Formats: sequence, C-alpha cells, structure tokens
Amino acid sequence: MDSTETKPGQFRSICIFGAGAIGGALAARLASSPMLKRTTITAIARGAHLNAIRDKGLHLYEPGKTEPLVARFAATGNAGELERQDLVIVTLKGHQLTAASADIAGLLKPDSRVVMIQNGIPWWYFHGDETSGLEGRKVEALDPDGLIWQRIGPQRVIAGVIYQGAQMLEPGHIRLTSGGLLHLGEPSGAISPELTAIADLLQASGWTIKTTDRIRDEIWSKFLGNAAFNPISALTRGRISEIMDGPAVDLVKQVMTEVHNVAGKLGCHVRETVEEKLEHGRGLGNAKTSMLQDLEQGRPMEITPLTRAVTLLGRMAGVPTPANDMLLSLISQLDASMAKARAQEI
Repeated sequence: MDSTETKPGQFRSICIFGAGAIGGALAARLASSPMLKRTTITAIARGAHLNAIRDKGLHLYEPGKTEPLVARFAATGNAGELERQDLVIVTLKGHQLTAASADIAGLLKPDSRVVMIQNGIPWWYFHGDETSGLEGRKVEALDPDGLIWQRIGPQRVIAGVIYQGAQMLEPGHIRLTSGGLLHLGEPSGAISPELTAIADLLQASGWTIKTTDRIRDEIWSKFLGNAAFNPISALTRGRISEIMDGPAVDLVKQVMTEVHNVAGKLGCHVRETVEEKLEHGRGLGNAKTSMLQDLEQGRPMEITPLTRAVTLLGRMAGVPTPANDMLLSLISQLDASMAKARAQEI
C-alpha cells in the first residue's frame, strides 16, 4: 500500500481485535458501511459473544434509533485463522496487549497500520514525541520486556482516544449511550495520508472523527478523569455520582491536579482545568468506570495504564505524585487480593 495514495477503499481487509462494546460497535458500523462493500471485516471475539455474532449477527442499538443495526461480518476466536490484514483496529485494554501482541503481529503485512484505541498512557507513548525531551524512551511497566514494541512496532501505530458510552446488553447485543467522538493521530504529529484515509472510512461508517497533530494532548485530556475515577471507584465500589457527592471528591481533585502537572511538564496541553473536569464528572451521573466493572466481574484491573503510569511519568518528569502513589499502593493491594481469591476458586 503506497502511503502517498492511500484511500479508504484500498483497505480490502480490516480486523477489529477485541469485539467488546466499543470494538463490536466499530465492527458493526464498518461492516454496514457502503464505502466498504468490497472490504472483508473480521472481528476477534470470544465465548458466547462470538457465538452470538456468528449465529445472528451483531445487534447495535444506537441513540435516536428505534430499531437496532443488525450487522453480519466474519468473527473468530483464533487470529491465526486469518490472512494478513490491511488494517487492524485494536480495542483491548492496555494490560491485555502483551498477551495478544504476537497474534496482532501475525495479522500484519509489511505496510499495515494498527489503530490503537486505549484509555490511559499507551506503551508507545514517547515514540515520535517532540515535546517532552524523552523521544523514543520505553516504559518497561507499560510494555514488559518490550514485546509489544518488538512485535507490533510503534511506527505502525495510529492512536485513538474515544469518548463513547457503550454497554454490552447480552452476547451479540451492544448499546451506544451517546453520540460519541473519536480522536485519531499519528504519534509523530504528522497528518499522513493513511491517517486521513482511516479517519474518512470511520467517519463514513457513522463515527464523529477528529484528526489531530497533538494526540498526546487528547490522551491526557481524557486521562485526567480516568486516572482519578477508575481507582477510586474500585476502592469505594462507588459510581461516579457517589464519588462526587462523597468524601473522596477531595482526593479526586488532588489526583487530577497531579495528572495536570505531569502532562504540562511533558509538554502537553490539557484543554480542561481541574475544576472544569470536576464539573464534567458531576454530569456523568451513575456511570460505572471500567475498573469497577472489571472488579465486579472478577477480572484483573487495568492498573498500569490508568494508575501506575502517572507515578512513573511523574518521576521521569520530576513531578511529585503523592496522591497517585497512595492510590497505586491501595489498588495494587486490592488487585492482589482479588487474584488470590480467583486462584483459590480454581
């Protein structure tokens, strides 16, 4: 694929790796897009959700529509069954990437791009970074042994930061609870032909897309809320409205202030102030964070990208992060106790 002539229709094969609520919605909309009639869309899913997609398609309930979009597309639980893809869209959580990295790499052609839609600080963060003075630095905790870096390669990445309420109602049925917005950007800041083509095909399939030459600003802007609400919600078992109305709200403000300071020291601009983000949090109502949902389902929590990363990057930037350090200790202890309980159940 010649990157100087990339067009949306040239992506003849697209794999969505991780067809949960967000990934499944992406797959459904891409499979239903008139622009991609000649493109093979495949999703990597598992369990009952995989079976439901295969048997009856994926039912996507969208805001303002009375009937679901029913999309038919290929789905498998084994990436090794697939041919190499023109484009791979990864919607896994950060702590799931190392285990999946070999399978993702096996899907890539020499010139394939990988859209990484992830919350928190990503494994490739300092690749192509011209603002922090730490360009090319690897963060071991985000990518143990450098396996993701080696197998996928940061040069393939197009980063995605998504604002989209989504819920898995039951296997094969997903509800979108808001209009949604997806920011896309190259780590280098370039507005490349491939970035533009991928943005165009996602826009044509029903998403609101914004491309940016400063994707790290968008990462930190969303991270401002995630870093505070996720671990605190898991520790308190509270929804966001309960946190904002309770004694932990002062801790939320401390965590956000530290995140804001680290971002600024690394050369990034967070568009919301801490006070504005707090007001935004109050508007989220009874929403459950992803970390709380994982805790309730007995799954490992996404601690390193959402909590440990603040302390690590804070040290690299020379910014104290005492509130985040405390949260990291507490959430790590909780995660260890949950892991012990899971092991005893086996």
